[in-house]
Amino acid sequence: MPRGRVGDPRFAAALYSAGMASTDDPAGQPRSSRAEAIVAHAEQSISEDAIVAAARERAVDIGAGAVTPAVGALLSVLARLTGGKAVVEVGTGAGVSGLWLLSGMREDGVLTTIDVEPEHQRIAKQAFLEAGIGPGRTRLISGRAQDVLTRLADESYDLVFIDADPVDQPQFVVEGVRLLRSGGAIVVHRAALGGRAGDANAHDAEVAAVREAARLIAEDERLTPVLVPLGDGLLAAARD
Repeated sequence: MPRGRVGDPRFAAALYSAGMASTDDPAGQPRSSRAEAIVAHAEQSISEDAIVAAARERAVDIGAGAVTPAVGALLSVLARLTGGKAVVEVGTGAGVSGLWLLSGMREDGVLTTIDVEPEHQRIAKQAFLEAGIGPGRTRLISGRAQDVLTRLADESYDLVFIDADPVDQPQFVVEGVRLLRSGGAIVVHRAALGGRAGDANAHDAEVAAVREAARLIAEDERLTPVLVPLGDGLLAAARD
């Protein structure tokens, strides 16, 4: 059966602007309002423990982005579904997404998390310790992801999560796919850019990079992609 690809013109508009159209649905409710209500319900249905909540507060204090609770829960599910023994995260932040990833990983799984800001990693390490996660389960690497990813082994990871500057997404996607074993998955956060990625009139550097990352994933025949309207958009793809 043919698979819809993100870059296919037949699917692009639906993937990037689903829920943004103003056309009424059969019930007479604007689709945008209905989609927003569904996403809000998904976000509100997830509760976080005190450790994740504290990490989220620290993220605000240091100005680091943090995934929403629903995005975190999805990351945990994906980590579990992919086997979760070896996971790579680009963008440590204050450790919010790392905590969610680790919650879905195997007890002997190792999270390799990369961030250019040493202070972010220090704070994330505190969150991991508070959660009772042993030092052997995390590998915190301070440095530019562009440099670090190239040193990681091919086809050795179950899940790659990218939560970094949108302009770097294409390069990180290329490296991330290289790292995936068969059956692994790549997840790119900020795939919607608040809706700008689906705006035909938007052509700035971030939008161009996000679209290029989507094209790279769409045209890779080894990958089966999906765009998930949680957080700022998650572009996920499983490798054959």
